[in-house]
Amino acid sequence: MPARRFDGQELRRVRRARELSQEALGRAEGVDAGQPAVARWESGAAFPEPDRLPAIARALSDLLDRLFPRDGEPDLADLRCDAGYPQKLTGKLIGAKSHIPVSNAERGVRRLAAAYVPRLAEAYGVTEEQLLAAQDRSFGVSPAPAVSAPPAPRTLAEKITYLLEQTFPDGRPADAEIAAAVNSHAGVEVVTPDAVEALRTGTPPPAEVLAGLAAGVVLEGLASFFGVTPLYFQSDEELERQVADAISLLALRGTSQDFALAARGGEGGLDPAMLAMISALVAEVQQKADPRR
Repeated sequence: MPARRFDGQELRRVRRARELSQEALGRAEGVDAGQPAVARWESGAAFPEPDRLPAIARALSDLLDRLFPRDGEPDLADLRCDAGYPQKLTGKLIGAKSHIPVSNAERGVRRLAAAYVPRLAEAYGVTEEQLLAAQDRSFGVSPAPAVSAPPAPRTLAEKITYLLEQTFPDGRPADAEIAAAVNSHAGVEVVTPDAVEALRTGTPPPAEVLAGLAAGVVLEGLASFFGVTPLYFQSDEELERQVADAISLLALRGTSQDFALAARGGEGGLDPAMLAMISALVAEVQQKADPRR
C-alpha cells in the first residue's frame, strides 16, 4: 500500500500559516482529535489514521495531494481513506450488513461482488474502472502493459492479410473467390487460386501474375474486391515517386518565374495558394495510399 507521506513539521507550518490552533484543528469536522493528539502528530510521536487525512487537509484549506503526497497508484484501502471513510462504515456504503466484504477485498482475500462495485465507486468519488484497478492492486495484480499499435502493413502479402482480417472478420473468403473477382474485373483470366495464395502468403507468384502486377491489372482487381484504391497496394517507394511526379506536374501549371522565385526564396517564396495546393495533393495521395488514415 503506497501510504501517503505525513510530515509533522509541514503540518505545523501550514497550521500556523492558517492561524489555526492545535485545539481548533483537532475539533474540525472529521478530524475528531484533541489538542494532545495534534501535538503528537506535529512532533512525529504519532500519526493520524489515514482516513482522517482528507479532513485535516480540508480544515487547513489545503489540497490532500499537496499536503500529504503519495507515490504510486492507490489500492482499495487508499481510495477509502482518500474518501475519508473508516472501514467499519463501508458496509453501509455498499448496502451490506457488515464491512467484511470491503475488508476482504482490501486485504486481497475475496473480491467485491459485482453489485457492490458501482455503489462503492460512487461513495469514493471514482469511476468503476478506477475502483476495479485499485482492487487489482490490493490483490497484487499489476495493470496490463500498454499494447502498442501493430506496424502498418508494408508488403503486398501483409496488406492483403490486413484487408482480409478487417473486411471479413467472420471468415476469410476462399482464394478461388478472390481470383474470380479479380478476373471478372480484368475481363480476362489473370490469376488462379494458387496465384492468389502465393500473393497472400508472400511466396513467388507465377510469371504471368508478375506480368499482371507490372501492368497494374491484378492490383486493380484486388483493389476492386476489397473496396480500396490501387494506390494502397503500391510500395512506399512507388508512392514517394508518384508524389514527386505529382508535384512536378503541379509545378508545370505555374510559371517558371513563380518557381524560380520560390527556389531563391525571393518575394516571399511560394504563393500561399500554391503551398495549399501542394499540401492538399500530398495529403490526398497519402490518404489514398492507406485507407486506415
